[in-house]
Amino acid sequence: MDGLDGDCIMADSEWDELVWVWRQSEIPRGCRVEIIDRLIAVMPYSAQAHHGTVEPLHRRLCEVIPEDWGVHQRLALAVPPRLGLYVPDVAVVPQDALLTTDQAFVDAGRAELVVEVTSRATARHDRVTKPAAYASAAVPLYLLVDRWAPDGPTATLYGEPRGDAYTPLAVAEFGEALTIPAPFDLVIDTGEFPAT
Repeated sequence: MDGLDGDCIMADSEWDELVWVWRQSEIPRGCRVEIIDRLIAVMPYSAQAHHGTVEPLHRRLCEVIPEDWGVHQRLALAVPPRLGLYVPDVAVVPQDALLTTDQAFVDAGRAELVVEVTSRATARHDRVTKPAAYASAAVPLYLLVDRWAPDGPTATLYGEPRGDAYTPLAVAEFGEALTIPAPFDLVIDTGEFPAT
């Protein structure tokens, strides 16, 4: 990208233009900035119940991943073909994925598992937009912890990405066990997740 020309951004592509704006965004404290459906979105980080879900998952994942992988919160994952840049609640990526030429984000295709925890504001994107993007980037596993699911709080594990769609591998109502398969081989007790 060449930069600014008067009031116009001189970008080589729409992706470069969106990333330039994303980089220039002044992020209010306690917020995250994502590119969703070609739009720059600023969202506050969620409340305590959200963190009460993410923290036990983070701890459990750290116990089972290989030494050269990391469990990251707030790691930006890019899906340039879909003009999307997402900051999932948890991303498991090989440590060498962090050694990119761009220090601001990682190619989503390097993730082994992505976890999104819905809030009322993000539920649609967590259920529709983000899984389509992660599937198109060939992220092997996507875990959606949906406290606001229409039929009650559930955790759904998706896998076998094809195009922009996943196959649901397992669904657990809060209180039931959910197994994340190899290479994780981890049973999650969804009863640990706050329901509201």
